[in-house]
Amino acid sequence: MTSPKDELRTGTSDPHLSSSHSCERVLVIFGTRPEAIKLCPLIATLRNSGIDTTVCVTAQHRQMLDQVLAAFEVIPDYDLDLMRPGQTLTGLTARVLAGLEPVLLRVKPSLVIVQGDTTTTLCGSLAAFYARVPVAHVEAGLRTFDLNAPFPEEMNRVVAGRLATLHFAATEWAAENLLHEGIAPESIQVTGNTGIDAVLSISEGIEQGRLSGISLPIDEAKKLIVVTAHRRENFGDAFIRICRAISELAVRDDVQIVWPVHLNPNVQQIVRQTISAERNVLLLAPLDYIPFVDLMRRAYLLITDSGGVQEEGPSFGKPILVLRDKTERPEAVHAGTVKLVGTDTERIVAEARRLLDDQVEYERMGRLHNPYGDGQASGRIAERILSYLNARYSAEVLASVH
Repeated sequence: MTSPKDELRTGTSDPHLSSSHSCERVLVIFGTRPEAIKLCPLIATLRNSGIDTTVCVTAQHRQMLDQVLAAFEVIPDYDLDLMRPGQTLTGLTARVLAGLEPVLLRVKPSLVIVQGDTTTTLCGSLAAFYARVPVAHVEAGLRTFDLNAPFPEEMNRVVAGRLATLHFAATEWAAENLLHEGIAPESIQVTGNTGIDAVLSISEGIEQGRLSGISLPIDEAKKLIVVTAHRRENFGDAFIRICRAISELAVRDDVQIVWPVHLNPNVQQIVRQTISAERNVLLLAPLDYIPFVDLMRRAYLLITDSGGVQEEGPSFGKPILVLRDKTERPEAVHAGTVKLVGTDTERIVAEARRLLDDQVEYERMGRLHNPYGDGQASGRIAERILSYLNARYSAEVLASVH
């Protein structure tokens, strides 16, 4: 049996092209684990709404992407399988753009959907623009107003926002950013974050026993600290300082640290060399999405440079220390559940100790409050897309009559 990817290589007929063009079709493009987490709930909702939905993955991440696809039972119609060891941004960008062109020619979508701020997001938006296909940008409007932090994500989302026709902002703050950039108000909708749809759905499944959680030697008598770190701008000296901070915290007898280590060699090498022998630290390969959600549920404290964890952690009432100086997600910082601590070793350690030793401070930060969504974002987005497609189809029919 020929896969869609093989069809692109051999020129075999595409099953999606046999359907009538009276049904408007959307093409969802993504390539990383965070994108998959946030788009899989939307894909299911779009299909349940009767929208003809085609899925193309670039596999900008390979193994970590496949974990999420399996968790949500999403089978891509097109898998470009573009990841290469040691890939550069320039090389990846060139391969993604070239790989998407034939997909767009075959699918002939009425709308392309991209999410967030990855290289795949940038290329998906640009390839759609070149093909004169409108773009819907999920999680639009995030900004640090510094093109170097995060790098290259800030540039990616600014360009995607400039190319998009529909802008789905997670919060009012993100929507205001778009308005200040001259985006038409009628093209912006505040929906909440689809990542919250995903995390709440998975958490409920774990609690009800429908899904299996994590299986690790976790000492329930200790305070569990979950660490994740992978930002490109932190590679090098900053990452060494982060590892030193984790090593200092690991000497405490009342903590257990679990760190699923990102596969990027710039992360693996420093982490393994710096803290692999520390007691009270469990270094893991990246976890599948379902076990990681369970790990967050069971954590006492989260230390991360991840944007997704900043959004998900407040759903569980967990204090979050963010290993960055700037964030494009300031809502939880303003709410007091997230604190920016940068990459200075002493500050990371001091802020973590405060939460470990000061119950009042812990309870202040650890209250259950998530400004990023209520778990209903996918439904709002699907409803707006359906309305857009119906209006587009009606306009095409009217034009054909005249």
